[in-house]
Amino acid sequence: MKKILLTVLLFLSLMVCFTSPAGAGGLDDAKAGLAALNGRNYDEAIRLCNKAIESGELSQADLAITYYNRGLAWVHKGDADKAIVDFTKAIAINPMDGLAYYDRGCSWGKKGDNDKAFADYTKAIEINPKHASSYYNRGLIWYDKGNYDRAIADFTRVIEINPKHANAYDARSYCWEAKGEYDKADADYDKADELMK
Repeated sequence: MKKILLTVLLFLSLMVCFTSPAGAGGLDDAKAGLAALNGRNYDEAIRLCNKAIESGELSQADLAITYYNRGLAWVHKGDADKAIVDFTKAIAINPMDGLAYYDRGCSWGKKGDNDKAFADYTKAIEINPKHASSYYNRGLIWYDKGNYDRAIADFTRVIEINPKHANAYDARSYCWEAKGEYDKADADYDKADELMK
């Protein structure tokens, strides 16, 4: 449900972000590519994004968005390598695109490169200090590294941003347990369980 809502919000926000003149062929293809992405037709989204990029008609801002959207299509098709290439191109054009850093971090994570994922989540947080998912994913990496205090800090930040983030309570409970603070672990586990019902 969260993923669907995120996709809808992303669709609406990116539709506003396209800046090229109306009627431009490349822009029409970029918008159609976004619609295909939103409709889960990932092959068509990639085809249309390719066409838009190759048109040479997109503004720099629209080009960055189109690379980002094509990266998302590659993510959905399970090709982390191609997704990373496209997110990197989007970032090169727009270094303040926190979502591109976040999604590239997720792609690095799928490839098992937690150091690069960690760096991208941290950059996404620098750009948008209220991006709960970046804190959450970075917290998971801290946990894997055995740095429970830093993991707790990141999961706590997630909860401050979104008090109904059940997974953050659950993850934080494991950190408390690893530190031997069982009362806090139980409290977080119970809160996670309550939110998941």
